Amino acid sequence: MLMNSTGTITVVHEPGDPFPETDSDWKAADARTEEELYAAALADPDAQPLELLIARGWRKAVNVKKLRERLGLTQEEFAATYRIPVGTLRDWEQRRKNPDATARAYLTVIDKDPKAVAALLNAA
Repeated sequence: MLMNSTGTITVVHEPGDPFPETDSDWKAADARTEEELYAAALADPDAQPLELLIARGWRKAVNVKKLRERLGLTQEEFAATYRIPVGTLRDWEQRRKNPDATARAYLTVIDKDPKAVAALLNAA
């Protein structure tokens, strides 16, 4: 652990290092039932289940890499099929950039009916 002049503590953890000691009672946590875990999540405003967030108007974003892999396409094939620059696709997949609202809508349409979108683009 490192502390700077403002009192901020930084934990430096290298791969293979043992985990730092905490006050957590992991045996008690492991002994909880699924129902107890779910009730604890509901009680924590920062750990709400996705279903509740969606019910409150949140939308689940399309995972571009999983979509492409589900379709069995390489990055180059997906980019060519759906007319997306391959560099943009790579940025989205590697999470260097996020799709804007228009791209998110387009990805949602591709996710719902990829064959129809590809056919419409081929016909255009």
